[in-house]
Amino acid sequence: MITEIEKFFLKNTKFVTGAVSVEGLPSANIPEVAFIGRSNVGKSSIINAILGQRIARVSNTPGRTRELNFFSVNNKLHIVDLPGYGYAKASKSEIKGWNRLIYDYLRGRVELRRIFMLIDSRFGIKDNDLEMIKFLGDYATTVQIILTKTDKLKASELKAVNEKTESEIKQHAILFSNIISTSSVSKEGVNLVREEIYNLTQY
Repeated sequence: MITEIEKFFLKNTKFVTGAVSVEGLPSANIPEVAFIGRSNVGKSSIINAILGQRIARVSNTPGRTRELNFFSVNNKLHIVDLPGYGYAKASKSEIKGWNRLIYDYLRGRVELRRIFMLIDSRFGIKDNDLEMIKFLGDYATTVQIILTKTDKLKASELKAVNEKTESEIKQHAILFSNIISTSSVSKEGVNLVREEIYNLTQY
């Protein structure tokens, strides 16, 4: 049976805009949550799983998302897909432009309730993740870690990466203490992410 929270995400969902500058950002009159992570970490796949449809573009090419993509849920919530980072083939000018766009978004979004940082469970937190955590710590609201692609790990391996990640996040005040393990294939953890987001829209 479909729960009320599932219904919230599975109806009246639409792509709003892909913003390439702060001038293109939609008005911030409803709660927002944003997703960020290394290139090819599975952001679009998780967003699609949460929304129950292939609404975010999935690509095997790292660095494909080069704008801020906004999705409206029931006209009561924006889900924002931020550009990936750590893409080796991106030029320095491209990286500077994406970072500037993210910065412009973060410093002015009063409705931003949380950033979900996606970490590939096979590799854990990497140096460029730590760089982004430091960057977000200067401008953002609370950041929550989501482990992706957990279907590719054995139970013992997932337990180990969870424990290691829990230990690492204690060092960063901006990081929310609750880690969510997910798979866009098995749908593990998808409803937990939905519940987190839904609760953030209720105040």
